[in-house]
Amino acid sequence: MSSNFLVRKVAVLGAGVMGAQIAAHCANAEVSVLLFDLTAKEGDPNGIARKAIDGLKKIEPSPLATQDRVQYIEAANYDQHIARLAECDLIIEAIAEKMEWKLDLYAKVAPHIRPDAIFATNTSGLSINKLAEGCPAGLRPRFCGVHFFNPPRYMSLVELIPCHGTEPALLDDLETFLTTTLGKSVVRALDTPNFVANRVGVFSILAVMHHTQRFGLGFDEVDALTGPLIGRPKSATYRTADVVGLDTLAHVVKTMTDNLPDDPWAQYYATPDWLAALIAKGALGQKTRAGIFRKDGKQIKVIDLKLQDYRDSAGVVADEVAAILKNRNPAERFAQLRASAHPQAQFLWSIFRDVFHYVAVHLAHIAHNARDVDFAMRWGFGWSQGPFETWQAAGWKTIAEAVRDDIHAGKSMSDAPLPAWVFNVDGVHGPQGSYDAVNGALRGRSTLPVYERQLFPERVFGEMGSELDASGEAGRTLWENDEVRMWTLYDDDGKHVPILSFKSKMCAVGPVVLDGIIEAVGRAEKEYAGLVIWQPTAPFSVGANLKQIKPVLEAGDFVALEGIVAKFQQMSQTIKYSQVPVIAAVQGMALGGGCEIVMHSTRAVCALESYIGLVEVGVGLIPAGGGCKEFAIRTAEMAARTATNDPMIWLQNIWQSVAMGNVSKSARNAKEMGLLRDSDIVIQNAHELLHVARKTALGIAEAGYRPRLPPAGVPVTGRAGIATLEMMLVNMREGGMISAHDYKVSKAVATAMCGGDVEAGTLVSEKWLLDIERSLFVDLLRTEETKARLIHMLETGKALRN
Repeated sequence: MSSNFLVRKVAVLGAGVMGAQIAAHCANAEVSVLLFDLTAKEGDPNGIARKAIDGLKKIEPSPLATQDRVQYIEAANYDQHIARLAECDLIIEAIAEKMEWKLDLYAKVAPHIRPDAIFATNTSGLSINKLAEGCPAGLRPRFCGVHFFNPPRYMSLVELIPCHGTEPALLDDLETFLTTTLGKSVVRALDTPNFVANRVGVFSILAVMHHTQRFGLGFDEVDALTGPLIGRPKSATYRTADVVGLDTLAHVVKTMTDNLPDDPWAQYYATPDWLAALIAKGALGQKTRAGIFRKDGKQIKVIDLKLQDYRDSAGVVADEVAAILKNRNPAERFAQLRASAHPQAQFLWSIFRDVFHYVAVHLAHIAHNARDVDFAMRWGFGWSQGPFETWQAAGWKTIAEAVRDDIHAGKSMSDAPLPAWVFNVDGVHGPQGSYDAVNGALRGRSTLPVYERQLFPERVFGEMGSELDASGEAGRTLWENDEVRMWTLYDDDGKHVPILSFKSKMCAVGPVVLDGIIEAVGRAEKEYAGLVIWQPTAPFSVGANLKQIKPVLEAGDFVALEGIVAKFQQMSQTIKYSQVPVIAAVQGMALGGGCEIVMHSTRAVCALESYIGLVEVGVGLIPAGGGCKEFAIRTAEMAARTATNDPMIWLQNIWQSVAMGNVSKSARNAKEMGLLRDSDIVIQNAHELLHVARKTALGIAEAGYRPRLPPAGVPVTGRAGIATLEMMLVNMREGGMISAHDYKVSKAVATAMCGGDVEAGTLVSEKWLLDIERSLFVDLLRTEETKARLIHMLETGKALRN
């Protein structure tokens, strides 16, 4: 029987940008951390590490799921605390990318690492085998590379790289820890320069730079072409370089320069003169506030090589090229790009062609299979499709022939021939796996038990998952209407716990969804042990479907509008008092009515990156699907456990959060805000959400679940509570911070949460609280200001302050 690999404490060696943020993400996952750095020359010996920990609070987007996570990161220095490495189950070295520095550190720390601990280096491209040589022979079986991408909290990819002597079981243990505990997507890489993602990604950037110059395009023009229009992040190419740091990019390029002298593309592994000049001037990108781009006030400027100066950034895509990119047929799109004489079209064909060429030639040397290359680019560089699946989607043989013809015509960046295997296959991804160029066969996915938790793993184009039927639909439909589907999987858990998913755009909640939820809960009560509300793709729900409300509002049919709100309240109460557990499985946004579904569920299971909030005030309304009512009840229950019995201790902060329309910055932050309960579950890996939610439903059902009985009477703060909260509003209005209508809306929130115009301590029913919030909601709908806010949000997607 194998023993569990338990990580109680992690040591991170090096408190630089990556080391500190890796430490932060371990703390996000409830793993305590020792963060080491050199001893400070004066003052606090831990000053360097402590400064890095304090700096974590200032970074945006925050590496910390909640600000209190820093208390789980302990500052340390090598001189005083090196023996404490023996406390740690996993040691991650994350110092600067200098081989001699790393080897010197290994000699120092090796005697203090426990024989059962894992020692890993976070390097973006140095040889793991050369680094392993710096470890004592007894430590090498426990040594490997673990390459996090920046920023570690948000970037999914971690590359796991063994040395020649790494124990296979160690890699399995570490991959399991990275996947479930830290929520990462792991690609096992070969020990080649820059591994998989940076090898392909940096070549792609170098190809873009080469063809930018070749076709005489501006940097802003290229970024307009190489962003979302081709399935890449908004930061595109040159903006991404600025964010990463031009010096960091140059360093990664140098790794290729130094280690790949015989590569067919070696002549391009060099920092362009213009880039070297920017670095020499200290214009390193975002961290120095100037690089390829620079912000002057509100105006974005871009470097213009002809002018040798910055100019206003424009970045216009030609109409004919934009029209080609709108073609949904990838085969036609690539054919049109290749045939077009427009420089922008030729540029796009060229950058795709050269990356296709590059990955085909190098597949056998850099990755175990084509799937690993594609996932590395998705997870590490944010591409919507990796290069191999893009090629396959566009017609494998047609693209292969086009690339071959361009090589023969001298148009490609290298004259290396395409490998013979390219012409012997019809694609690299299929139902049986993805192409392994070394063995000339399809390689299936990992069989590690941790992946059994991912019921719907991410798939590459051309791969069919066992969770889909022949038509490509997931599971078996039990019941559906136009906007919801109640369905189940074919496994044993699926016999007991069905799933409810919304089909509406952005999973918005309108009358049809409300009816669907009520119906699904009723069916679950009759036939199943529980129900999970889960969306196959984020968001969980953006809240009420305003488009469906607009015509009723414009017609002035307030009776119908009150009926919709009443139905919303009926839905949330149906969830709350369901006779079987209803689990909300959340990733991404759960806003407004979506948040109220979560609040009324028996239990919420949320991925860490869940952004939850009651945001109705943004359109001049208040939460009226039971949100205000729930806070009145929860704060009364919390107050009953204290000596003072004062709900205002909690209610004031909750009211302020709702009145400001605040959204949590993580699921853990949602707990701090009171939107999630202590009993709600936060997990790191969103791909494990459905598995955990179904098991949670089954566990609660097995414990003999009964819903809590409605409260006999809820003591509310009434007029006194409203007056206390209104004092804050008066100061904000007098200070010009809020408008008169903001005042009206926020006071309505206070009135609903405080139980209305009654004496403090009055016992009211749940129905009373629902009636108040519904009445206030409809009253606000009657105002011209709220109507204007709703229409403005629908037309522009932005909030109106009036």
